[in-house]
Amino acid sequence: MNCPTRVVLDRIGDKWSVLVVLSLIGGPMRFTQLRAQIGGVTPKVLTQTLRAMEQDGLVTREVFAEVPPRVEYTLTELGRSLHEPIAAVAEWAERNITEILRCREKSA
Repeated sequence: MNCPTRVVLDRIGDKWSVLVVLSLIGGPMRFTQLRAQIGGVTPKVLTQTLRAMEQDGLVTREVFAEVPPRVEYTLTELGRSLHEPIAAVAEWAERNITEILRCREKSA
């Protein structure tokens, strides 16, 4: 499949991007807060994810001139617009997890 929307689907289908959106929906967060909220993500991978999401216009990064410097990440309007579809997929997963696990056990 060689279409432009694939780039977007790759971004929003990435598990870390989805977790960033879900974490930031409540408002701005610092890197360490975001990492703790998500859990299981290395600093390098989270940094790469945030940079890519910033490049795609989903997240903004604001640096505050303090000592030590403070950096906060916030969803853009575009990023916030992802919350509803992601929440719908999460709800679907919760509704169907029992059936999915049953099928996995059956095929194992």
